[in-house]
Amino acid sequence: MDALDKKLISEFGGKVVRKDLLHRIKKGTNVPTFVLEFLLARYCASDEPAEIQAGLEAVLETLNDNYVRPNEANKAQSKVATKGKYRFIDKVHVNYVEKDRRHWAALENFDSRRIAIAHKYFDENDRLLQGGLWAEVTIAYNEIEDDAYAFYVEDLRPIQLSRFDFNRYCEGRSAFSRDAWIDIILRSVGLEPTVLSHRLKLHFIARLFPLVEPNFNFIELGPRGTGKSYFFSEFSPYSTLISGGQATKATLFYNNQRKKIGLVGFWDTVAFDEVGGIKVKDQDTIQIMKDFMANGRFSRGVEVIADASMAFVGNLDLSVQQIVHSEVYDLFQPLPKEFDLAVMDRFALYLPGWEMPKNSSEFLTKNYGFITDYLAEAFHHQLKHTNRYEEVSKRIRLGKSVEGRDEKGIKKTVASFLKILHPAGDVSDKEFEEYVTYAIECRRRVKEQMNKRKSDDEFAKINLSYINNQDEEIVVYCPESKTAEATQDPVRKDIHDGEGAKESSQRKPAEKKIAPEPEHKKLPEPEEQPSPDIIIKENAQEPNAQHFTIQYGATGYSYESILSPYLTGAKTIEIEDPYIRANHQVQNFIRFCEAVVKTPTIQKISLCTGYDDQTDLKELSDRLNDVKQSLIELDIQLDININEHLHDREIRIDNGWTIKIGRGLDLYQKPDSWYSVGVYDQSLKKCLETKIDIFKRDAEPGEQ
Repeated sequence: MDALDKKLISEFGGKVVRKDLLHRIKKGTNVPTFVLEFLLARYCASDEPAEIQAGLEAVLETLNDNYVRPNEANKAQSKVATKGKYRFIDKVHVNYVEKDRRHWAALENFDSRRIAIAHKYFDENDRLLQGGLWAEVTIAYNEIEDDAYAFYVEDLRPIQLSRFDFNRYCEGRSAFSRDAWIDIILRSVGLEPTVLSHRLKLHFIARLFPLVEPNFNFIELGPRGTGKSYFFSEFSPYSTLISGGQATKATLFYNNQRKKIGLVGFWDTVAFDEVGGIKVKDQDTIQIMKDFMANGRFSRGVEVIADASMAFVGNLDLSVQQIVHSEVYDLFQPLPKEFDLAVMDRFALYLPGWEMPKNSSEFLTKNYGFITDYLAEAFHHQLKHTNRYEEVSKRIRLGKSVEGRDEKGIKKTVASFLKILHPAGDVSDKEFEEYVTYAIECRRRVKEQMNKRKSDDEFAKINLSYINNQDEEIVVYCPESKTAEATQDPVRKDIHDGEGAKESSQRKPAEKKIAPEPEHKKLPEPEEQPSPDIIIKENAQEPNAQHFTIQYGATGYSYESILSPYLTGAKTIEIEDPYIRANHQVQNFIRFCEAVVKTPTIQKISLCTGYDDQTDLKELSDRLNDVKQSLIELDIQLDININEHLHDREIRIDNGWTIKIGRGLDLYQKPDSWYSVGVYDQSLKKCLETKIDIFKRDAEPGEQ
């Protein structure tokens, strides 16, 4: 132990752990950091080598006996059945199942989705209902055969602190200098500060800002392998990481079908990994995201206010020097095309990920740091219960180029520094000025890139500055772009030129304001113009009515190819088909739903189907209710009506189109083998002969 270790143990006894022990165990286990430290704090709270070794063995034994690995789910279930009950370490989810009218717990690696659980557990721990929670959970076996479940939760203990004393935390902080506290924070996240420069230390501290400041919009883009997502995936149980995939308004913000708030209501930080791979289903998601990033509230029929910060991390494929000296590229290049300037303008801080070192054992500490749970609780408490923004507003003086969102972003960054490094106050003028300088640099990085993208001077005031104690105005630059003319003074496109592509003969000064054109001469700003895809859709003619026959054995017909041209603007689609009964017919209906939900305006699907004497109505109802549950997660309502006397086959869309398929959805031949091409791709499936009529409802087939 060094002097800092001894002093930390003295001030925060029982709240610290040897981080090298974590590294030793972490390499051989795929268990979250806060779970391992929970066990290390229990078994390795000693400085004696023999006791530490015994503690490590106890941790490994506990993991071996109680941690459920995905490939051992059957073994774990067998343990419960034979022993009556067993304690596990696993991630627990709780879901409300509408058809059962009750909640069921699901253990991620135990591989059971139907575990009975008492209300008290998810009433006390909201995150069980949204995203799940790591816990020590005792699963017991249900001996009553008539019950619809085999297992139930007998006890559940979240793997996090049950009580946190913020006053004691601030009292302990007062025993350390600012620089010593930075080192303690870095060691707590597993890094050795003695091998890092002071600027790198500030970068790593900045990665923690979304965990401590509400509604803090953070972005870091840089090379691969620098640990960008670690802080959000494993450091705090109050943070959730979304790895690529589809971002929907129902998942992120509010599900109108369930009447439930999304992730932003349950987590302190919602982070997006590999941000370039995010797929946005519809523009409503982006609009709601803009509203939420701006002021922490949005409306989806109900007004919702939440504190969650949003963090975006991703990779740059070009070198920074190539980008800043380029007239074409900017440092927002990896972002999805849906992330327009309005989204970018809401980022408070752009962390220069290209300055961060690659992950390496030389940067890992062997000293003591806070138990991750303890520091995470400190950050969570400050996010929910402390406000340093007003304190910063009274003390900071910003220059004339700092505009509305610049000011807000800068102040929130400085407030985040104060919360992490000075939780009880007592920040010197020199330290405060350092935080202001860093905050302005990271906000300037955002504004420089927007100025590069914009064809006029809306974001041209990039020389952000502050007034120091000597009443001097200090302009802050980003080190990577300070000498890059392409970034500091970008070439403007002449939007009045006939071809719209020639560059103006002279560069315009970055700070120069141009008088507005008369109203009748104004052209729409580039980012406000619809994308080429949207232009095509708006200029395209309405699809024609069709009457044709699909020949026996023909291929190239899928539900999507038949339906999609006629779904523009549709909100509700009704389908009548008496033969959604057998397993393969229900599968056809699922494929139909998959084709329909790709239209972002769809809100409701109504199914009317039939049955006969051979139909198992309970089994059919269970299958269709499963489809209904999955559609609810996409914020789409499914209404089901089973009618014994139904004979028609028809699809009606609320935009006026009707589609009649002679065979209904069952228009494909049974495959010769389930291992042949065409089993899963409908466009490759062979069809049965059937007639298709597509017409507007004000005209019957043959009258078009």
